[in-house]
Formats: sequence, structure tokens, C-alpha cells
Amino acid sequence: MEQYQVTGMSCAACSARVEKAVSSVEGVTSCSVSLLTNSMGVEGTADPSAIIKAIEDAGYGAKKKGTQTQSSFSDEDLLKDRETPVLRKRLIASLCFLIPLMYLSMGHMMWNWPIPKILEGNHVAMGLIQLLFTTIIMVINQKFFISGFKSLFHKAPNMDTLVALGSAASYGYSVYILFAMTDAQMHQNMDAVMKYMHEFYFESAAMILTLITVGKMLEARSKGKTTDALKSLMKLAPKTAVVIRNGQEMEVAIEQVNQGDIFVVKPGENIPVDGIIIEGNSALNESALTGESIPVDKKEGDAVSAATLNTSGYLKCEATRVGEDTTLSQIIQMVSDAAATKAPIAKVADKVSGVFVPTVICIALATIAIWLLVGQSFGFALARGISVLVISCPCALGLATPVAIMVGNGMGAKHGIMFKTAVSLEETGKTQIVALDKTGTITSGKPQVTDMVPVDGISEEDLLSMAYALEKKSEHPLAHAILQKAEETQINDNFEIKDFQAVAGNGLSGKIENEMIYGGNQRFIEKYAMISASMIKKSEELANQGKTPLFFACDNQLIGIIAVADVIKEDSPQAVKELQNMGIHVVMLTGDNERTAKAIGEQAGVDQVIAGVLPEGKESVIRDLKEKGKVAMVGDGINDAPALTRADMGIAIGAGTDIAIDAADVVLMKSRLSDVPAAIRLSRATLKNIHENLFWAFIYNIIGIPLAAGAWYMLLGWKLNPMFGAAAMSLSSFCVVTNALRLNFFKIHDASKDKKIKNSVVLENIQVQNTTKQEEITMKKTMKIEGMMCGHCEATVKKALESIDGVTEAVVSHESGTAVVSMTTEISDEVLTQTIEDKDYKVTGIE
Repeated sequence: MEQYQVTGMSCAACSARVEKAVSSVEGVTSCSVSLLTNSMGVEGTADPSAIIKAIEDAGYGAKKKGTQTQSSFSDEDLLKDRETPVLRKRLIASLCFLIPLMYLSMGHMMWNWPIPKILEGNHVAMGLIQLLFTTIIMVINQKFFISGFKSLFHKAPNMDTLVALGSAASYGYSVYILFAMTDAQMHQNMDAVMKYMHEFYFESAAMILTLITVGKMLEARSKGKTTDALKSLMKLAPKTAVVIRNGQEMEVAIEQVNQGDIFVVKPGENIPVDGIIIEGNSALNESALTGESIPVDKKEGDAVSAATLNTSGYLKCEATRVGEDTTLSQIIQMVSDAAATKAPIAKVADKVSGVFVPTVICIALATIAIWLLVGQSFGFALARGISVLVISCPCALGLATPVAIMVGNGMGAKHGIMFKTAVSLEETGKTQIVALDKTGTITSGKPQVTDMVPVDGISEEDLLSMAYALEKKSEHPLAHAILQKAEETQINDNFEIKDFQAVAGNGLSGKIENEMIYGGNQRFIEKYAMISASMIKKSEELANQGKTPLFFACDNQLIGIIAVADVIKEDSPQAVKELQNMGIHVVMLTGDNERTAKAIGEQAGVDQVIAGVLPEGKESVIRDLKEKGKVAMVGDGINDAPALTRADMGIAIGAGTDIAIDAADVVLMKSRLSDVPAAIRLSRATLKNIHENLFWAFIYNIIGIPLAAGAWYMLLGWKLNPMFGAAAMSLSSFCVVTNALRLNFFKIHDASKDKKIKNSVVLENIQVQNTTKQEEITMKKTMKIEGMMCGHCEATVKKALESIDGVTEAVVSHESGTAVVSMTTEISDEVLTQTIEDKDYKVTGIE
């Protein structure tokens, strides 16, 4: 998406005009204009010069934003509130002349306030002074007239056109009355002079401009606050970095840092770009990106992100991502793109805004004509027409959606929830089904020791010490879990393993002093030690809980069981419960076997578990679920990308892969499942706020325009002074923006006010196809395999078998030691055997 800065827009009618003009340029596939940030996003192959020319021909100015590397920080300057200071000066200057004008026209005429003797009874002189003051105020606020009439000449009238026409009509009629007064004065017709004195609308012409300026200033200040989140992110971006070049430390501009450069960060400094620590260790405060205030320990080999704070320690890092590729820049880009896009609900307001101003002008002319036809004076009829012009406010309609989207998106960014587009922010709250990937989403994604069951006479410490000595020489993922547990409990490394041997897929063996130590699955350990019925029962209980029991023996005696599992995250059960309380059906998708999947599903409390799903199967599941309701898919791995893309809303866990993040519509930077209900909650609150804004914007005009036209005058005697109409108009946009700012106080993690969405879906007996339906399954073979001891072994065998041409699915179980292979063509037993044995497992038979 190419970004442009657009100048000269004053209301929703302007943004609609620009959007229409750019959309007509050849090569433009989509265009979205944001009145809030005065920006435009364009997709397509159109030449930028053609786009800029189309905007200029429409009566506005434009320039293309530079590349992210060059302009990400200057964008902060683009968002700077330049309107408020200018409008403040205009307002002060206007008030300096408006106050004496109002004193003379209303204070003296209505309440007989004293005036200089030279003016007493000299009505023509008082009229000339009002003319002079009003003219000065109109010159001060000439922008309304330049923009308004320029837009009118381009056949695209906007809000400024309404203001300019209303003020000019009041001024022109008053000038006519002043000349009529001079004629009456010449003919000594004092009654006519007094009558004309009360028909001046100079104060209305001046007051309209001043009040609209007040409203514009309040609106500008409020709009400035809605972009605070984006400006805060931009301020985090470091401006310089200390790099090592030619053996010397030197400070350079951030734009001069290249990938592969070595940079240093001292305590108290921010990380300038994304990188990898190559020397040193420290604790980094990553709250700028994740919102978590607790510093994270970092050591050599760990990744660091731009804008995070080095709280202690000297770090030397290698730059891996610079400029627009850094995590911070991508976050800024996501927030900017969300601001530049439009939510579907905005289309209603856009359609109305596009015809609003011409319609209002026609209503104003019709109002004048009708009152003249029913016998009212021209002054009365003109006042009603002017009131219609100045009370009508397309700005409120145009701002109703973008201000809420910007504030909602900013709130999300502040809490580590990144909505990529305005569409994703609006649509997330409509979710009816949430499909959760298991590994890395519901669970931590890293195996951990969950249980230690030593036999009588052996302490947990001794069991862990022996297991640690054996497993520290293994590269198996389950070994890392035992090593981590030993480090956490600070187990003394008293044992030295000799004659270490890894029996592929079965277990490990080694010698401590003169004793043989064995570790592995039940079948492996049974070859060297007796396992009691009670320990077998305990291992089955652990397995039924989704855990992998590892048996350990010493000198032909079982010493205990250590259970390892990919444990669920602490916040997962609560997050699932919150989703269910919102009326959302929660499904867990996993490639694990049925028993493990159900155990994890029960712990998390999901409504439904779908196990044994291949990557393409996940996409198929999502397709089936979409027939039941609006689906959000939450995942973190490469294999989740197709499902994330297929879902109505893809939500990526921020700690996951770049591919998953790119495929998603929403990114959770904190990698917490509890942010899923928070994102839905925030989306619903934002959509509710948009509905409120649109309601007040529409209802304001529905009530205000008939009142201004004098629809109730004959019945109730109600009529609206043009000045009060201008005041109402100036406040309408301010009220809409202020209502949107209330979102800043919304508590996205507060589940106490959650409401179930209507028509909540209940899914029963969903039949899921885990394989693609390209070919019909014609043959199955059951392989007996030795050496599989955990879910990781299952995954390795499964992946190897399914990589063979003609194999559509392999259902693997380490517990039964089998793999059921589904094929569409004949595959020899030799090929199947060789594939498995290449992965260091043993095939004992094929049926």
C-alpha cells in the first residue's frame, strides 16, 4: 500500500471527493482516505504523479510519503497538531473584533448599553462600523471562503461551502439593508431607518465564522489526542546508534545502520535496531513493545528488539533487522495502515457524506422559497435558509467512524494487541467460533517436567540427579525439559556419565562409576528392570493426562518415573472461559493423538477437540467451521498460516513465526491467550462506540435541519437564530470526537461486563476432513515401529511418511508402536521401511 499525505480536506465530503477522484485513476485497485490523519492509502499499479494530479484536479493538495526507513520518524512530524495553534490565533483575532461588534449590534440595540455620543442616533454610522468589523473577521477567516467556493467551483461542495454560503448570505443581505438605510436616511424616513436597523445580520455573519472556528479548534485538539498512541510509538524509535567500525565505537544516525553491523548498548540506553546478542548479558525492559513492565533476562544468542531498554549490563549485538524491518517499525506500520483503512460500517457514512452538502444547499434554497411563498419577509426567509446551512454538519458523519477506529487501535497497541486494518478491528468482535492451535497457543510450546515419581527409598533429588546426568548428553526435546528442571532446582552435578549410548527412539544408557543407568520408554526399560504394576498404572494415569512418562533404572532396579509434557499456559483456562462467557464456541485443533489432545482440551476447558489434524487439514477444518458461523483462528506456527488465512479473522501469537504473523489480521504481541478475549472485547466496544457516534451524527441533523428550516414555527413558534445554528454545528463534531475518546478508559481485560452475542452457535458432530480431497484413498498399510517414545517421535515419523509421494495420511502412535499409512498408489515395503530407518527408528513388520 502506497501512502500519501492529502492537504485541504475539511470534512467527510472532501475525503469522499478525493477517494472518488483517485479511484477513477487507471491502475488504482483500491483507495482509502482518512480525514482524521489527512492520509490516503492506495493499492494498484497507478503512477504516483497521476494520483497526485487527480487529487489536485479535485481541488486538494497531495504528496507521496517516502519509504519507511526515511520517513517513519518524520511521520511523527506529519501527525503533529498544526491546526490548533493556527485556529487559536484566528479565534483570538476574531474575538477582538467580534466583542465590540456584538456590543454594538446586540448590547446597545437590545439592552441599551451605552455607546459613544457620536454614534447615538446615527444608525448609518453604526451600520458602517458593523460592516467594517464583520469584513475584518471575514478576512481573518478567509480560509472558509477560499476552500468553500473552490470546492463549489469544482462541483464538490464541502462543509466550508455551507459556512461560506451562510456567512456570505448574511453579509450580502446586511450590505443591501445598509444601502437601503442610507436611502431612507436621505428621504428622512426615520421609521424605515429603525426598521432596517433590526434587519442587520452582520453579527450573524461574523458569529458564524467565529463559532465554527471554535468548533474546529476543539475538534483539532480532540483529533490530536486520538493519534497519541501512534505518536507515542514513533517517539520510541531511537534516532542514533553506537556501532563498531574499523575497531572503533562511533555514533551514527539510525538510517545508517546496516544489517550485519555490530552495535553496542550500554546500561540505560535503548536498543537501536533488532539484533542478536553476541557478547554480554542483561535484563531488558520490553514494555514499549509488549506492555510487560518486568524486565526480561537476555544472554548471548538471544534476540533483542528496537526501542527496548537495556536496564543493566553492556551488550554487543549484531544487527539483523533495520529500518522498516524492525519490530517497532512494523508495529508503527500496522497502526498507520489501520488508520489509513476504512471499516465496512464507514461506507454508510461515506455514501451519505458524498451527497450531504448538495442536499443541504437544496434544502436551504427550498426553505427560502417556501417561506417567501407563504408570505414571510425576505429577511425571515433568508434567516431560515442560513440557519439550515450553518447547522448542517457533514463533519460529524465523517469523523464518527475513523476517530473511534483510531482510538480503539491505539488502545490495542498500548496493550500489545495489533489490528492490521480497520476491517479487522471491526470484524473481530463479531466472532462466533474461535479455533485454537494447541502447541504454542494453548500450551507453552516447550516440554516441561510436570511430575516426578521415585520408587520407595529414592528421593526426588536423587532421581532428578541421575536423570540429569544421563539426559544432559542427549539432544532430544524431552531431555531439554529435564535439564531445565535440574537447573531450576539447582541440582548438583555430582554424577559423571561414561560409556554414554543413545538407542534411537527407545532411550539412553550410560555408566555412573560401576552402575549402569537407563532412561527411556516402558518397553525399553522393561529389558533391564522389573516395573511394578503400581508404577505401570501410574504411568498410564500420566499418559491419560497428556504427559509422556520417562522411566529410569539403575543396576536393573527401577528408580522412578519423570513425566514430561507441553503444559498449558497459566492464562489459557481463564481465557477459554471468558470466550465461552461471550457466547463463543471454542475449538482446539492439534496434530497430536486423540488421548493427548483430549487431556489438554479438558485442562483448558474447550468445547471441542479435533485431533490428528494435518496443516492442510486445519485449513479444511476452518472451511467447515465457517459454514456454522464467523470463525477466528488463533495460531503461531508455519503450519497455521493456511488456516489463519482461511479464517474470517486470523489471530497470530506474537512470539510465533513471521509467516504466521504475516498471514494474520490481528497480532498478539504478548503471546498470551488472554489477549484473544481482550481483542474481541475491544472490537465490540469500538463498534458500539461507532454506532453511538453515527446515531448522534444522524439524529443531530435529522432534528436540527427541520428546526433550522422553521418546520415548527407555524405550530409552536420555534425558530432558530443562525448564530445558535452555528454554535450547534461547531459542537457536534467535538461531541462525536469526545465520545470516541471515552474508549481510552475502556478496560479491555475486564470480563465482568461481557455479554453473549446473539445467535451463538453450538457445534455438534462436526465431521472434519484431515486430508485434502484431491484423490480417493485406495490402500492402507500398518507398520510396526520400534523406537518411538513420545509425541515428538510421532511427529517425526508422521512427517517422514507423509513426504512420500502417494501417501495421503499417516496416523502414528508411539504408545502402540504403529503407523497406519493411507496411500493412493502402491508403495513398496522397502521404501516405507527405508524412510523410517533413515530417521533412526526400526520397522519390525508391515501388514
